[in-house]
Amino acid sequence: MPPLLTLLSPWEFSPTVLVSSVTAAVLFGRGVRLRRRAGVATGVWRTASFYVGLVLIYVALQTYVDYLSQHMFWVHRLQHLVLHHLGPFLIVLAVPHEVMAYALPTRLRERVLVPLWLSPPVRWPYRIVQNPVVASVLFVGLIYFWLRSDVHFDAMLSAPLYKLMNWSMVVDGLLFWWLMVDPRPPLEHRTPRYPVRILMLWAIMLPQIAIGAYIALSDRILYSVYSVCGRAWPISPMVDQELGGLITWIPAAMMSVVAILIVLRFWIRDNARRDAAKRPPNAAAAVAAVD
Repeated sequence: MPPLLTLLSPWEFSPTVLVSSVTAAVLFGRGVRLRRRAGVATGVWRTASFYVGLVLIYVALQTYVDYLSQHMFWVHRLQHLVLHHLGPFLIVLAVPHEVMAYALPTRLRERVLVPLWLSPPVRWPYRIVQNPVVASVLFVGLIYFWLRSDVHFDAMLSAPLYKLMNWSMVVDGLLFWWLMVDPRPPLEHRTPRYPVRILMLWAIMLPQIAIGAYIALSDRILYSVYSVCGRAWPISPMVDQELGGLITWIPAAMMSVVAILIVLRFWIRDNARRDAAKRPPNAAAAVAAVD
């Protein structure tokens, strides 16, 4: 067993990962503090969700896990489960932009960031990739692309391709899961309606089950690159591949189920709000008086 310092040290140090992680952590923490001063509660679970997601992504990219993922297929699939599913999901569930907005100087936010966000060169590409069809195809397509035997072989042996693969997982995960668990009511914002989101989550679940089952049940070695690199632990190539297939098959698909439950909760909440808004102003008082 390697010493603790080795486990926590970056296998291949990335200033981008470090700066991005520290900046996000500081901005969120400062935003929580300033919101509290303004009398706006952030919530313990919301804060925990953000930091757990951020730490998971950092661990997957900048600790001994990254070394293991280059020498064990099942660890690689676990790494991508964190980068593409669990980490981004937990981060966006915290609605971090609301919190971080408090941490930014007002002038920077109103004079630079907001105009930049609303500018066509930024807004239109974002709308394209967040189209429900494009977002779903892109989410599943990236998984299939990087799991192609020939592409995977090249990516695991090329540092630039390897970094591109991992970063594409993180960025696409943040974009897709934000589209799914955006808490803003669809009727008030340009976000997919709840039935559309549920359909999208079912649509991405089935291909992931298919590719995971294909890998896990295959009777031949699909990813020979791990034999070239050398496996970190002495398990057979078939067992390594079967474990990786199961991780792609079951936990990844279960993320869709969890997201569907959250979307249903948003749907029920918004319906209750609309029903309450339709009631006469004195309806609630009349009901209370009867009770």
